[in-house]
Amino acid sequence: MIKAVIFDMYETLITHYESPLYFGRQMAADAGIPENKFGELWHATEDDRSIGKMTFEEVIEVILRENGCYSEALFHRIVQKRIESKEECFRHIHKEIIPMLDGLKERGIKVGLISNCFSEEAYAIRKSVLFPYFDVAFLSYEQGIQKPNAGIFTGCVAQLGVKADECLYVGDGGSHELEAAREIGMNVVQAVWYLREGAHQPCGRKEGFEQIESPLELLKAI
Repeated sequence: MIKAVIFDMYETLITHYESPLYFGRQMAADAGIPENKFGELWHATEDDRSIGKMTFEEVIEVILRENGCYSEALFHRIVQKRIESKEECFRHIHKEIIPMLDGLKERGIKVGLISNCFSEEAYAIRKSVLFPYFDVAFLSYEQGIQKPNAGIFTGCVAQLGVKADECLYVGDGGSHELEAAREIGMNVVQAVWYLREGAHQPCGRKEGFEQIESPLELLKAI
């Protein structure tokens, strides 16, 4: 019997690809830095940003200073645009996401969140319309570990007060999350409702996992 559903955030509950992107390429353009030069530090610090060792602001300041283009105005413009882009994702939520979450709550099913995220994303998640639905939220930036580390899954399950085989994990499949959740004994499905052909999303359809085509279909699978 499923007593809890644990969700991934990006490309599962929300998507980056329904609103303007503000990733490394766009930040590099705003800074007037060649994309490859910007990416050297941006990509090298991804793990540290994801587990709370560095904030987004710290990394941007380092990149700007090392490329000789730091100014307070430019720094604050990039930071603000990045935060706004993360908040914008929550204005383009699939129309069935909130009815699906309401349906889980009506059934008395606990709802958890496990998300690999950076400081600016943790900020946007916590102030979002979705955050009150979560009984437990494990954000990698706050936890100091990220998917697919088994600890982030077992920690969330433990705080929900259920057993792994009483949980359903729902994610798009990036960061080897589906395999990791299954490995600790969770039931697993792949959310594919945000998948777009031709988009540079983290993951496509994965063989060996049941795929759910729309959020409300998830209620039928429980």
